[in-house]
Amino acid sequence: MSAARIEAFLEMMSAERGASTNTLAAYQRDLDDVRAFLKARGVALEAAASSDLSAYLASLVDLGFKSSSQARRLSAIRQFFRFLYAEGLRGDDPTGIIDGPKRGRPLPKTMSVDDVTRLMERAAEEARTGPPEERLARLRLHALVEMLYATGMRVSELVTLPATVLAQNGRALIVKGKGNKERMVPLSRAAIAAMAAYGAALKEQAEGVDVESPWLFPAASKAGHLPRQVFARDLKQLAGRAGLKISALSPHVLRHAFASHLLANGADLRVVQELLGHTDISTTQIYTHVLEERLHALVQTHHPLAKQGKKHE
Repeated sequence: MSAARIEAFLEMMSAERGASTNTLAAYQRDLDDVRAFLKARGVALEAAASSDLSAYLASLVDLGFKSSSQARRLSAIRQFFRFLYAEGLRGDDPTGIIDGPKRGRPLPKTMSVDDVTRLMERAAEEARTGPPEERLARLRLHALVEMLYATGMRVSELVTLPATVLAQNGRALIVKGKGNKERMVPLSRAAIAAMAAYGAALKEQAEGVDVESPWLFPAASKAGHLPRQVFARDLKQLAGRAGLKISALSPHVLRHAFASHLLANGADLRVVQELLGHTDISTTQIYTHVLEERLHALVQTHHPLAKQGKKHE
């Protein structure tokens, strides 16, 4: 009977919802799997209770299935029992009280301090030694990476900085982020120096030009400023020349490195939230793994019982 019920369900999914062949095959595999599990328990699929289905989901956890795979199986089961209920083949839906698996938020990609140092040193070296015709482009790239790591700005905020930034002499910038909300971000000495060198070269090139660009990083694009995609491409190429893994680096990864390295060195989560321009602290909490690692190291280093434990190892 179970096989016939599954076949009827798949026919409905095909005829009424236009499910693709691959989707139907996936439903078939998932439902056949749960049917086999329940058969071993002496229960027919269409007669399964909530406890039977919960036991099946628990078995997936024991087998090491990822939460995404568990969620897909549960989705197929829910669809099947909703079909049975809608067709009057069951008077209840046993999946209604079953909670889905908790999906852990993936940790942000970041970089080690050593890798960031290699990237910055390569950018600085190329800015000093590159051929004259590439000098401005290399100075620009050096300024971009120094600014991004020093401030943690979003790449869209960075490439749309106004040219008036060059006239500021302070150690901080006012950045306009999402929702036109302004925030202050700090500048490192290295970023200030890189910006000064780039600004001087930009001014030199602009001499004799009638129309000055309002953008700090002007380009021959529709918007008039450097497209973020071009910066992302240039950053990957720089990473390759620095001997780093190209696929693992993007402007967003440098932003994550800024936040992770601050937290690892004792910064408060609320301060990092403000610097990143996050409206909600929950967005910044993706970095709590860094705090947990730091707290663990702190306890292992300073707690007297932890020290005693090491003596007995």
